[in-house]
Amino acid sequence: MQSIIQEDKTKCFLCGKNGYGDRLEEHHIFGGANRKNREKYGLKVYLCGNEHHRLSKSSVHQNADIANKLKRMAQFTAMTYYKWSEDDFRRIFGKSYI
Repeated sequence: MQSIIQEDKTKCFLCGKNGYGDRLEEHHIFGGANRKNREKYGLKVYLCGNEHHRLSKSSVHQNADIANKLKRMAQFTAMTYYKWSEDDFRRIFGKSYI
């Protein structure tokens, strides 16, 4: 499924760069056992591979504040898009981030 959060997968969701010099990578916002559900419901974004995805202090895998902001935004977007309550979201993804 396409991302319900980011229509344009040719730009970094966080900075808007086009991946030239730092290849864009797909980031699934919710980890662990939620792989099947995050793909099913389109909860992913595209990020600059080194700067915003994996390696720098401002990347989602190195900075819990940024990762949590993305999780809250994704949860709110999913709840709005699918008309879920917070309990609905919690049943599918195991916890609420709001």
